[in-house]
Amino acid sequence: MSKIPRVKVREQDPKVRAANFEEVSFGYNSEEAILEASRCLNCKKPLCVQGCPVNINIPAFIAEVAKGEFAEAAKIISEDSSLPAVCGRVCPQETQCEGKCILGVKFEPVAIGKLERFVADWSADNGIQFSEKAAPNSHKVAIVGSGPSGLACASDLAKWGYDVTIFEALHRPGGVLEYGIPEFRLPKDKVVAREIENLKNLGVKIETNVVIGRTLSVDQLFEKEGFEALFIGSGAGLPKFMGIPGENLNGVVSANEFLTRNNLMKAFRSDYDTPIYVGKKVAVVGGGNVAMDAARTALRLGADVTIVYRRTEKELPARVEEVHHAREEGVKFEMLTNPIEVVSNGEGWVKGLTCIKMELGEPDSSGRRRPVPVEGSDFFIEADVVIMSLGTSPNPLISSTTPGLDIDKRGCIIADESGVTSREAIFAGGDIVTGAATVILAMGAGRKAAKAIDEYIKSK
Repeated sequence: MSKIPRVKVREQDPKVRAANFEEVSFGYNSEEAILEASRCLNCKKPLCVQGCPVNINIPAFIAEVAKGEFAEAAKIISEDSSLPAVCGRVCPQETQCEGKCILGVKFEPVAIGKLERFVADWSADNGIQFSEKAAPNSHKVAIVGSGPSGLACASDLAKWGYDVTIFEALHRPGGVLEYGIPEFRLPKDKVVAREIENLKNLGVKIETNVVIGRTLSVDQLFEKEGFEALFIGSGAGLPKFMGIPGENLNGVVSANEFLTRNNLMKAFRSDYDTPIYVGKKVAVVGGGNVAMDAARTALRLGADVTIVYRRTEKELPARVEEVHHAREEGVKFEMLTNPIEVVSNGEGWVKGLTCIKMELGEPDSSGRRRPVPVEGSDFFIEADVVIMSLGTSPNPLISSTTPGLDIDKRGCIIADESGVTSREAIFAGGDIVTGAATVILAMGAGRKAAKAIDEYIKSK
């Protein structure tokens, strides 16, 4: 059965979807899922499991899909993942589980992510829930941040009987799932809200509009609120800029701000009065997944969009699928190009970018060839909005208000693989420790920290 070609996923037509915020992919139906699952070799030593940061028993759940036993497949996934509908949509499977698939050596790998999404969506549509949990153990644990790492940590602890409360700074839980990833890749009401509701069914409490470090300090959570352990999963939401002339002009925004206005504040909907300005021409500086999200969002809001990236397409850090979708929809790419100045229109607003062409030199510390400026190659790109998508670092609020918590030179909290920090009873994981990474890696860190918290409290 391995010679069956990979079942392609049906998608919206590029010209149609470029003008709406509905999900791009329609996902598999039952027949397509069963056919795709039948391609799995059921390896004796499944490398795909090793490639998954939360170690889902991938061959077992796929075998159940192949038999049409979707509920059983969902039960297997639920043992290791609290966000299957999310991970099935946004995880970089091509470099993780699918990248390890033995079938992929000679043929296309099994569409593990698409099958996970199918199982999660089928379960939701059919009212299937797995919320088995231990009896309450009277121990209280606080979680700071309701993004992927916090949700994963809370899920495991709740299943083990802990009294868990998540503290979220914004008015809706979900972290980057809610404010960062666009609706057309991750529907909020259909997927994110549903996954969070599953967490609440486990007994997890979520308090929004609480800024730890301002509303409450970490010390107050221990001393006044009675928590015995705390997990920090507040992510890395502080945007980076280039430090070039003109970055303070009106019309220059970070990708974080742009996507937050559009997603969390529903600026893309006509029934929400949220200001968002895209102008006629938008330049997005950067080449990661966030840059693709910002570019495709600006395009849907009516702008002519160009991505400006200093290396070649081969070095783009974004997923191949996201780059492909962006091109299909009409996003332009200006490769081997680096901005050196944001140019003013003389009235305090952006007129465009002065850029310089680049060529690739020797590899840098990341292993990618270092871009080197080409002398005398300056040119101008017209734009009335410039979106900077150059990565993020942790907000220093928690670390600066929590004595005894060590951080590194990037501002990240220092923690070991289990999430143990320099201060007793405080654990951390996800982007707050590693810097900006993927949803599934953050989830893996949250699960490891949950285990460490359980061991810590039981040892007291």
